[in-house]
Amino acid sequence: MKQRRNLISITVADFIVRSAYQIGKTPILPIFAARLGASWAFLGFIVSVSTITGMVLKPAVGILSDRWGRYCWLVIGTVLFAGVPFLYRFIQTPEELFGIRVLHGLATAIFGPVTLAFVAEQTETKRAEKLGWFGMARQAGYILGPAIGGGLLLTMQPVAVFTLIGLFSCFAFIPVLLLKERRTDSWIDRPPICQQVVQALRAGLSTPSIWLSGGLESALFIALYAIKAFLPVYASSLGVSVALIGAFFAIQEGTHMVLRPLGGRLGDRIGYIGAIFTGMILVGIALPLLSFANGVLSLAGLAMLIGMGQAFVFPSTIALVSTQISPAYTGAGMGLIGTLKNAGKVVGPILGGILIDQLDFNQMFQLMGVLLLLGSGLIWYWGQRGLSHVSVKMGVQE
Repeated sequence: MKQRRNLISITVADFIVRSAYQIGKTPILPIFAARLGASWAFLGFIVSVSTITGMVLKPAVGILSDRWGRYCWLVIGTVLFAGVPFLYRFIQTPEELFGIRVLHGLATAIFGPVTLAFVAEQTETKRAEKLGWFGMARQAGYILGPAIGGGLLLTMQPVAVFTLIGLFSCFAFIPVLLLKERRTDSWIDRPPICQQVVQALRAGLSTPSIWLSGGLESALFIALYAIKAFLPVYASSLGVSVALIGAFFAIQEGTHMVLRPLGGRLGDRIGYIGAIFTGMILVGIALPLLSFANGVLSLAGLAMLIGMGQAFVFPSTIALVSTQISPAYTGAGMGLIGTLKNAGKVVGPILGGILIDQLDFNQMFQLMGVLLLLGSGLIWYWGQRGLSHVSVKMGVQE
């Protein structure tokens, strides 16, 4: 009963803060930066700096949560999510906005690895399915946030919206304070902090499933963020309605959100390796077909295929790592995966731009598809070497 209550509380808390955070990210943040006079190049840094912050700090936060427990870090993250938005009212220059985004990025750097580690520790059975339900709520925030933010901009100034974001984020304290953390002996017999950091990094970096899962997530995010950056431009050049492209991303993320629990259940039943392999194949097939899509039905079908692939991959990558790394280093493992994932988000648009500059849109989509199909081949290879046996055994135990 306590584990179920914890799962519900952490899911509600994450939904609140992520939804609020996304309200202020797109489209409000770029508009606010432009009104402050940020150049195009600096505007890009402002938008991406929170992702870079997470990429750098997630392993450290994960390690510290292994040492001091998850609860204190969840409280710190909630304080940042709720408090930082009130500071936007005092910003006068693009440079000040950049600094605030670094501070705001600390909140996501904390919540990313700590919440995943907390959820993974709540159960030893049906782990991927529970991570799927948790991810479904998080994904809902990514869908609702931009839509709400765009609506609020019709009647409010960006600064007023950020204040509203801070007020809404305060509601997350209610489920966070209801959490009950499970204490373990590893938090009692703790080595010196420097020694623990070295041990955690060594344990994480020597765990094959972290490199496998993190590398595959990074590859997937490279492709997905390249699509987010350049599909609207490509579609506009073909005369496709901007509204249709918006619907494409809504269908993609909506499918991903709805099917995440099912994808997690699939991983629990057939093994995490099998679910990841299936998802990578689906997205790898869909990307090259974007070059041939020119109608509503074809674009909608490909959006659903990509969303389905995401739903199969993401719960199982996290569950795979959580079953193969020592419980004393779960946070460190989640932090390392978060770093690799954020690296994919940063590299995706850059690599996509380079490929388009040297080739064209169609070849960029095709190469991204090949990248993911190669990734699926990698997961199959590792499965044949024995990871699949472990993941199936851990995934289906009752």
